[in-house]
Amino acid sequence: MNDPLRENDLMMTRRQLFGRGVLGLGTSALAGLFGGNDAIAATTSPIATTSSGHMDGLHHRAKAKHVIYLFMSGGPSHHDMWDYKPELSKKFGEQLPDHVRDGQRVTGMTSNQKSGLPICPSKYKFTKHENNDRGVWVSELLPHTAKVVKELCVVHSTFTEAINHDPAITYIQTGSQVPGRPSLGAWLSYGLGSLNKNLPHYVVMHAKTSFPEQSLFNRLWGTGFLPSDHQGLLMRSQGDPILYLSNPDGVTGSDRRAQLDALAAINQQQYERFADPEIVARIRQHEMAYRMQTSVPELMDFSNESDATFELYGDQTQQPGSFAACCLNARRLVERGVRNIQIFHRGWDAHSSLPKEHESQCRDIDQACAALILDLKQRGMLDDTLVVWGGEFGRTVYCQGRLTNANYGRDHHPRCFTVWMAGGGVKPGITYGQTDKYGYNIVDSDGNVLNPQPTKDEWTPGTMHIHDLNATILHLMGIDHKRLTYRYQGRDFRLTDVHGHVIRDLIA
Repeated sequence: MNDPLRENDLMMTRRQLFGRGVLGLGTSALAGLFGGNDAIAATTSPIATTSSGHMDGLHHRAKAKHVIYLFMSGGPSHHDMWDYKPELSKKFGEQLPDHVRDGQRVTGMTSNQKSGLPICPSKYKFTKHENNDRGVWVSELLPHTAKVVKELCVVHSTFTEAINHDPAITYIQTGSQVPGRPSLGAWLSYGLGSLNKNLPHYVVMHAKTSFPEQSLFNRLWGTGFLPSDHQGLLMRSQGDPILYLSNPDGVTGSDRRAQLDALAAINQQQYERFADPEIVARIRQHEMAYRMQTSVPELMDFSNESDATFELYGDQTQQPGSFAACCLNARRLVERGVRNIQIFHRGWDAHSSLPKEHESQCRDIDQACAALILDLKQRGMLDDTLVVWGGEFGRTVYCQGRLTNANYGRDHHPRCFTVWMAGGGVKPGITYGQTDKYGYNIVDSDGNVLNPQPTKDEWTPGTMHIHDLNATILHLMGIDHKRLTYRYQGRDFRLTDVHGHVIRDLIA
């Protein structure tokens, strides 16, 4: 019968056996080179509990120190918000020409639609806002955002291959349609570390919505195979902002400190035996949780914000969990040195009743998006804070379901959609890329349809694949996306896989 006290040793794998043996030899060698017993003592000292970045230094000078990613989950309609196509009003109800679609895959929801693919012009008015570029058209759905359009870099030519929600969201967040890869925020945390010892590197918030249609899984802000302390921390709008942040009844702060010290000692012993980096991650997470017991309540206390700030963000700011409250919290997190903040806003999956749903969604986000830009700018923080807005794909020019002048729906459209960025080193007040008169394909300046392929070594000018978007975000943060890698299961992984090009035309 096996000795239960030796069970852990008996379960040791062959790889662990050789790894521990090599670790001991390496320690002895270092001791001989750098000073005998003193060097050995250094290798067995308590593990540092503050997490620094994996990179020794930035790959190049950074334009931004922080990223605020406003993710519109479900696919907002570029036709009804950003990509103005006035000629479509003359084609109401006509079938989309075959040469425009050119055999492109459509979802099963419209592939057998009896009405075919009837063209559906937007019912909303657009206004052109002149800037130092060719001007930006903005829908009446976004009156507040229109006022800050001179700060925005609006990209009409974003594209992806994924046509369904979960793989598309997973793809844009992690660089792979297959779950299990680290998220953008996790890569930034792993590469750059933290600017604040009392708050996480990466914070995630879910804004309340009237149409919470798709589920969001924690793998979208997870670490995949990276150390687990780089995972996004989900902040809640009800109860404790973070689960288990408060001590249980009867447990004092000194009790908690004693528990963590004892646990750290046990974990230290385990680390010395197994050299498992996840043990280090656990120690860091426990220490971060302890520090957050003080820092998070202070963060969530809006009492020191001025009346002018609440007026700027709107009445919804007073509602915990609203998109406006999340945006205000994002600014407060940036002030406190958090590098990466992501706000998910669900409910953009408008297969039917798009006007009703998008009007509600835009009321949620419009004023807060504009307020965030203005608030960061007036505090001198926009220059080093990159704000990104967008979803996982766009919506089709053709209608799904019944088409009337007052009501219509749109299906998923990955071939082109709109994303905007502001601050953080991007050119303000410009548009980038363009689509055909149907808002269906990306075209060049002469109107020729482009067929960009992310697998090609050469980038197609005027287009932005989602790998290009992530590569550009990393570049603005001082990271070469090709050099930030992590070896796992025998190969080097990176956020952009083997693709991605920095869109330098967008960088100021």
